Amino acid sequence: MGIGGWELHDEEFEWFYGGWAGRTPSDAASFFEGYPGLWWIAGGYAIEALTGPLRQHDDCDPAVLGGEFELLRAHARGRMQLWSCSSGMMRPVFESLPAGDERLQLSASGQVWARRSAGDPWEFDILISPGTPETWVYKRDPALTMPMADALVEVDGIRYLRAEIQLLHKALRVRPKDQADFDACLPLLEEQRRRWLADALAQTLGAEHRWVSLLNQ
Repeated sequence: MGIGGWELHDEEFEWFYGGWAGRTPSDAASFFEGYPGLWWIAGGYAIEALTGPLRQHDDCDPAVLGGEFELLRAHARGRMQLWSCSSGMMRPVFESLPAGDERLQLSASGQVWARRSAGDPWEFDILISPGTPETWVYKRDPALTMPMADALVEVDGIRYLRAEIQLLHKALRVRPKDQADFDACLPLLEEQRRRWLADALAQTLGAEHRWVSLLNQ
């Protein structure tokens, strides 16, 4: 498990931060019902929107736009605690903080965890994405963009990040499960999406990344 870029073994993670409720995209859809902004599912479930089920998931990763962070705060008010996660540190996003408070800037640019109370497990790992409702922007290279309509795919009424974009996020530090996700996706990606991922990897991580040659075969 990870928090703000820090990776911990599952036992160590739960000892420090508590466990996860094991929510699913359907649970996320229930939480976001009535949400006026844009949201979608990222992470491992986004891979499985292409491949079908691959493994058990500890958490669920909805994503929202950083520019709509106040919509998320308003939607969660009275229902979920929000905690900002960055560089291995967590801090509560208090409901009383006024919009524009500098303490909200970090929350609106990274990762937010949600739970009902201190005595409850974590419900969602909410990713805060740059971009706009019209344009997806890669958080590690703002020059890499795509129309939002092309970046998301809808399955059973729920929007998911396209698998090739999720693989781009996974490519920075390839863990065994990330390699397994890539191997499962590779034969299913359309030629245009394979080329996009190969070009995006070369642009952001270098043409020597081990996935580039496999995508270009």
